Amino acid sequence: MVRIVSEQPRKQRKARYQAPSHVKTKYLNAPLSPALKEQYKKKTVRVIKGDTVKVTRGDFVGDEGLVDAVDTKKSRIVVHGVSSTKADGTEVPRVIDASNVQITKLNFTDKLREEKLGEAK
Repeated sequence: MVRIVSEQPRKQRKARYQAPSHVKTKYLNAPLSPALKEQYKKKTVRVIKGDTVKVTRGDFVGDEGLVDAVDTKKSRIVVHGVSSTKADGTEVPRVIDASNVQITKLNFTDKLREEKLGEAK
């Protein structure tokens, strides 16, 4: 994480928005469900495309779906089934902060991720 020295909210926001990409990826961590937390001995894991998540905050509380996209520049994720209706009636995906979801099922297409989590067992 970026070491934010100031207590001023504007400087904290500026540090988040202007953080380098290798630091911004850490803002994409989401808490694990209690069963996964017990299994992997970790509280949070980085969200990737293909994970199944449950929304825990906002207008879509309780909705569950696959992660369709991860925007590392804005530190937001797109969940399948979570969308807003525009005035003209078209559906647009609603972006969600990764801290406002809970991972219920992990995607293990990446073998490195599986090994890394397997070490925690």
